[in-house]
Amino acid sequence: MDMWRYDLQDNLRGVEKLFVKITQVNKIVLVGHVNPDGDCIGSITGLGGYLKDCCGKNVTLVVPNEVPQFLKFLSHDMNLYSYNIHKEEVHSALESADMVICMDLNSLKRMDDLGAAIQGCGAYKALIDHHPNPDDTFELVYSYPQSSSTCELAYWIIKELIQIGGEYIQMPYNVALSLYTGMMTDTNNFANSVLPSTFRMASELLAYGIDKDKLQGMVFGGYSESRMRLMGDMLLNKMTIYNNLGASVMVITKEDKAKYNFAKGDSEGFVNLPLNIKDIHISALFTEDDDYIRVSLRSKDDFPVNKLSNQYFNGGGHQRAAGGKLAMAIGDVEEYFVKCLTEFKQL
Repeated sequence: MDMWRYDLQDNLRGVEKLFVKITQVNKIVLVGHVNPDGDCIGSITGLGGYLKDCCGKNVTLVVPNEVPQFLKFLSHDMNLYSYNIHKEEVHSALESADMVICMDLNSLKRMDDLGAAIQGCGAYKALIDHHPNPDDTFELVYSYPQSSSTCELAYWIIKELIQIGGEYIQMPYNVALSLYTGMMTDTNNFANSVLPSTFRMASELLAYGIDKDKLQGMVFGGYSESRMRLMGDMLLNKMTIYNNLGASVMVITKEDKAKYNFAKGDSEGFVNLPLNIKDIHISALFTEDDDYIRVSLRSKDDFPVNKLSNQYFNGGGHQRAAGGKLAMAIGDVEEYFVKCLTEFKQL
């Protein structure tokens, strides 16, 4: 594995290796993580759009499962496949790929069954990500956990690729739109994990003519009435506060999903809401799916939910934003969370 730690103050040393590899290949597959969010979709469509429109590459985009409806506008005119629906098309793309670039994930485990398919393909594998502790699956790694988002990392890498090429190439508007969207969503509209470079990126992308107010309305205000009623029910009836732990817990069951016509992405942002309560420093959201319970954890004041997730919830992530999975009855998860958090705080 050729490991390169991205340093915003180090002028992106090491991008030359990615540039050389891109010039040597034609068919490139860009892949994101399970339950894709704005940073995931923004990064693969952003870099994918650059590789397609500026470099003339044959590009395919793949995620493990469905893209939330409010993010589908980012795919533009590129093929974006969900593995759980388009297995044949994805396997065909991987079999003929010269290069696979995984984005916004630190391990193939964050792709469910798609990870095994990528592990088994013979293409050159690269990683661009901002999560800590990338695994050794990849031959080339661009990792910077301090970055606001994978989209910000991709933005500065694209700018360096253009400079290395020696020719001025205007970044296409669709690429700028994707990268801005992913950065905007992963920072919760600049509320967390921002650096001076994040604001420079935003300023430069707005110069492309991005209407940030319209974009915010599409992403943060494009939900259904049923989603808003679900959120209200969660806050009013399903949010439990544990003052002794400084924690909040919400649980979305299959019955809740049926009642509110739950669609992919409808719970986006729910887990952040309890952190607005004074003295609540940890928020947990458990969502019941067919095969497992999805775990979303958030914190403030630097409580390490990534370590909590890794130890008890089969996951990981950032210090203040992490996820995982559980295999247990949905009725037991809240008690399990309280037990685990209590034990973790005593360590």
